[in-house]
Amino acid sequence: MACHVAGHSPRSASQSLSHHGSHQTHFDDADDIYHILERAATLDCETAAERQAREPISYTRTGTSIASVASRPPDLEVILEHGDAENPKNWPLWYRSWCIAVISFATWVATLYSTSFTASTPGLVVDFHSTSTVVTLGMTTYLLGLAAGSLVVAPMSEIYGRRIVYLVCLAIWALLIVPCGLARSLTTIIVVRFFGAFFGAVMISNAPGSIVDLSNPEYLARSMSLFGIAPLNGPVTGPIIGGFVFQSMGWRWANWMVLVIAAFTFVLMLTVKETYPPAILKRKAARQRRQTQDPRWWCQYDQRVSTLHLLRVNLSRPLILFITEPILWFMNIWISIVYGILYLCFVAYPVVFSESRGWGPGVSGLAFSGIGIGILIAIFAEPLLRRLINAQPRDPDTGRVQAEAQALVMAMGAVSTALGQLGFAWTCLPQSIHWAIPIAFGIPFGFGNTLSFIYSSNYLAGAYGIYSASALVGNAVIRSVIGGTLPLAGPSMYRALTPQWAGTLLGLLEVITIPIPLVFWRYGARIRARSAVIRQLREDQEKIEVKRTSHRNRMTTSQSIDTSAIEKSTTGHTIHRPQPAFSMSPV
Repeated sequence: MACHVAGHSPRSASQSLSHHGSHQTHFDDADDIYHILERAATLDCETAAERQAREPISYTRTGTSIASVASRPPDLEVILEHGDAENPKNWPLWYRSWCIAVISFATWVATLYSTSFTASTPGLVVDFHSTSTVVTLGMTTYLLGLAAGSLVVAPMSEIYGRRIVYLVCLAIWALLIVPCGLARSLTTIIVVRFFGAFFGAVMISNAPGSIVDLSNPEYLARSMSLFGIAPLNGPVTGPIIGGFVFQSMGWRWANWMVLVIAAFTFVLMLTVKETYPPAILKRKAARQRRQTQDPRWWCQYDQRVSTLHLLRVNLSRPLILFITEPILWFMNIWISIVYGILYLCFVAYPVVFSESRGWGPGVSGLAFSGIGIGILIAIFAEPLLRRLINAQPRDPDTGRVQAEAQALVMAMGAVSTALGQLGFAWTCLPQSIHWAIPIAFGIPFGFGNTLSFIYSSNYLAGAYGIYSASALVGNAVIRSVIGGTLPLAGPSMYRALTPQWAGTLLGLLEVITIPIPLVFWRYGARIRARSAVIRQLREDQEKIEVKRTSHRNRMTTSQSIDTSAIEKSTTGHTIHRPQPAFSMSPV
């Protein structure tokens, strides 16, 4: 069975056409890249287009192998038909919109909690007689928990479906907020936040897949862009909300506030039905077997993969790719620096606006609004950026825009991020400089960060195809580790160097990394041509295409036999149900 790093959903299981040879699905460049990105935090090793019209493919230690279908009669295969009410893409528009909104809201809450904690730093320092550096460990452990959870929790959706995994993990995440609110030691908070984030990572890893489950191809880019508002703005809104709650009610209530929102979120998630097509198909096949008392009913996802196998693939493949792929060396270094400096802002802004300018915790949190505005601009600019990408040279073999087209937008993001960081550093102090100026420089900073994150993921997805999930999850883990540990040096660095010089140093570091996306834009195709993994990828895709064609021909033949039988029945002949040319044993 195809492995997942976390639940993958066929782009259109309802268009399993090939199942019936009557419909061919076509994707434009935007749909194709967003479809691949659905696996960003999940370990699906195949695209949905590859899953359509083909026999199940299993991953072994040595590569891919085609599973035997000797006991699987084609006429007893369970699929999601085009008009099937169980297909999430056929649900009413209002309900699909509701599900996307609820999932986005839950993702926003999970990411908000990562930084709402930082607004309570002054209270925690006083109550526990500690330092701001030690308190920052609470944010560090949360990010590390998100990284670990994405690897371990994510594959559970392949086994159990998305809905139950969401509900169980969100419930545990919410319950682990309670010890933080009641904590009598800082150690308790630091440790418990790690385990809370471990389960909260379910939203980071599985939510993109749910959005793909619910969105028709022509609207997928828009759905993914709107969903992106949640995980990208969660860390920005955390200090704003947490700051006002801490200022008026104390740091414990900053936890209770999140707990109340989490409980409300859990209730909302109860209204979201299962969206994962493989889980829906497996249940549908089981229902058919139960109702007909015929054990031969099957679906293409019936093969079982052990949890241990999924975890082994989840943990080993990203590591192997990171060690062996030069593309990932530089891409991960660049994104980790960008991500780490972003989280350093949650240390720098309180130093500038609370300590130096004398703002209260709540008002100082509003300083992050500039970054939030930049994020929104980048998200809503997606259609324009997509046009720019589609105008780039296309692959002569496939006719698709090459992965390097994404690197052009990445370079724009790198320049914008460095500009925003340097502008903030040079205008944040002294107080004689109006406060609106450094906040305004947060706009290009947030804009550049968003372009860097989104389009670097697009680039890796386009470059690594069916292995993109492993490349992307490795990138996410490394940037979370760097993003979590770098802020630990923030308090001492900003006080020793002053915010101006510390910010300038970080800005220059981002300037140094600008050539990385530019090199990928100019020479990426040559670099990819030398990659052993990408060469293997092309061979695997060719094998999948051959198998897909074989399966399509077999299904077309089966359909022709059915049609012939029906025609005979209309002329008075006995109807003969087509029998497979092989012995059928129960599935």
